[in-house]
Amino acid sequence: MTYTVSHYIDGQIVTGGAGTSPVYNPSTGEHIGDAELADAAIVDQAVQAARRAFTTWSEVSLGRRTAILFAFRELLSAHTRELAEIITREHGKVVSDAAGEVGRGLDVVEFVCGIPQLLKGEFTMQASTGLDVYSFREPLGVCAGVTPFNFPVMCPLWMVPVAIATGNTFVLKPAKADPSPALFLADLWQRAGLPDGVFNVVQGDRHTVKALETHPDVKSLSFVGSTPVGRELHDIGTAHGKRVQALCSAKNHGLVLADADLDFAAAGAVASAFGAAGERCMALPVIAVVDAVADDFLRLAAEKARRIKVADGLTEDADMGAIITRADRDRIEQTVTEAEAAGAVVVLDGRGFHPAGHADGFWTGPTILDHVTTDMRAYREEIFGPVLVVLRIKDLDEGIALIRTNPYGNGAAIFTASGQAARRFAREIPVGMIGVNVPIPVPVAYHSFGGWQDSFIGESHIYGPEGVRFFTQAKVVSQRWTEPTGGPAGGPAFHFAGASQATA
Repeated sequence: MTYTVSHYIDGQIVTGGAGTSPVYNPSTGEHIGDAELADAAIVDQAVQAARRAFTTWSEVSLGRRTAILFAFRELLSAHTRELAEIITREHGKVVSDAAGEVGRGLDVVEFVCGIPQLLKGEFTMQASTGLDVYSFREPLGVCAGVTPFNFPVMCPLWMVPVAIATGNTFVLKPAKADPSPALFLADLWQRAGLPDGVFNVVQGDRHTVKALETHPDVKSLSFVGSTPVGRELHDIGTAHGKRVQALCSAKNHGLVLADADLDFAAAGAVASAFGAAGERCMALPVIAVVDAVADDFLRLAAEKARRIKVADGLTEDADMGAIITRADRDRIEQTVTEAEAAGAVVVLDGRGFHPAGHADGFWTGPTILDHVTTDMRAYREEIFGPVLVVLRIKDLDEGIALIRTNPYGNGAAIFTASGQAARRFAREIPVGMIGVNVPIPVPVAYHSFGGWQDSFIGESHIYGPEGVRFFTQAKVVSQRWTEPTGGPAGGPAFHFAGASQATA
């Protein structure tokens, strides 16, 4: 039996569109469902519902918004396991990792529960004689988000709670490979008391995205995905008057110095490269290790990687699950084969692996490549799979130079006992997020997430303080009150003067 995943508009399930796209269980390869693909008419229906809801939601008190956010937070926490199992069924990641994804999204919800404090404006009394100036931030209107398959809950929760808390309404377009979690979130929002039309979901493909990019009533676009798609979305969206934030591809590097705790560094590299089967933009798929300790590092990393339990995601003690699609699995393994042919040494080979009884699933095992060079595709391109690429370097200088030549700038990490080396690394590496002995430096919710260079395109980073600014616009009011008998002698001046020059 298969199921159909439809749209959620104005508090109701809405069917229809331009065909369907199959949904698979990556662990078994089984066709388990179909996601409907929204056409321009469905997208317009969702946007108009959000536009109508905005007129009232934007006027709802901060106290009421906060109450709904707290209720949503409690429901999300209570249903974490159920939601994690839905993620695992359609994505393939292990259920513990799926629950962790929900937890990171929950952090953002908790952050915006403090929205009254975050939206406080500024006030200047007597900027000029009898003149007061104050500023505040207002919501944009209808906001839209396009999210990837690898985090079908966390990435929407990077956007949606911030947008809603600041008074906007939202239309979400989740990935067609794992569409069901978005509808589960919609149900939780409704149960939390969110008015109909404030949060809407349109399932779809690139045609659905195009309709959102060009719709005149969509005021902002938030995106997580590849750089080519993010650049196109940014160009089209901004050409149609929208503010855009696009979090894009990555090729994060970890740098292991000779003074590092090698056992700790190897454990961090393995967890970062193979967690979620490497299908995350904050993985460390590249390790540059000082040659003097490279053999010891590789020995430790291979020992730890061999102990990874690769199994169906619902297996309680599984460490790593399946790959999202058969095509992605084949692409990953072909990249490894090309690197080996070009001279890389396969220290650990995951090609052809599948757990017993799961021959039809989309599987590959942990793979470690040594002696990789910068001209290999395994180094240049984002593999987005469980492949750890190792390059050997002389020292810190060479490691920094290597990272600085990479076009991506999402994250990077250094493993060292030297505070001086860590400080230099943090200041000289052109990336948005840096870890010092932290392999996955994803910021907590009260900071902001985002990269530099080809890893980010747009207005501002996501969630945290920058997220609040992205989903709001500033307004400044200059006010003077006069007596009923009239204003100051002579009335307003005919020349333009700053507040410090105006004495009236």
